[in-house]
Amino acid sequence: MANPSVETVNTSGDKLMLAAGVLLVLAGFVGFFWLSGQEWYVRGAALAVGVIAGVAAGLLSAPGKAFIAFAKDSYKEVRKVVWPTRKEATQTTLVVFAFVLIMAILLWLSDKSIEWVIFSAILGWK
Repeated sequence: MANPSVETVNTSGDKLMLAAGVLLVLAGFVGFFWLSGQEWYVRGAALAVGVIAGVAAGLLSAPGKAFIAFAKDSYKEVRKVVWPTRKEATQTTLVVFAFVLIMAILLWLSDKSIEWVIFSAILGWK
């Protein structure tokens, strides 16, 4: 069951939340490079905290909540897909390879035939 499209009004609070998320991610990157003299785990922690906090701030906004709802609906739809078995996938792959091989041979034959007609039969080049 698909959800109808609903137009949401972006409030200034949502815009501020998204801006804060972007700034937190940027702060994580700045902290990573600013702490270049520290151990790798301190730099990595600064980066991780900034990115996680920024993503969390972005997901708490209305567009973030809409993205979470979309992701949940997409996951439900993917679970409904009937995936091919290994045997079916192998057979389909072999059919595609056979078709490509046959088309390559036909194109090569037509190319050589046209080449023979033009250069040997019409122009008389040997």
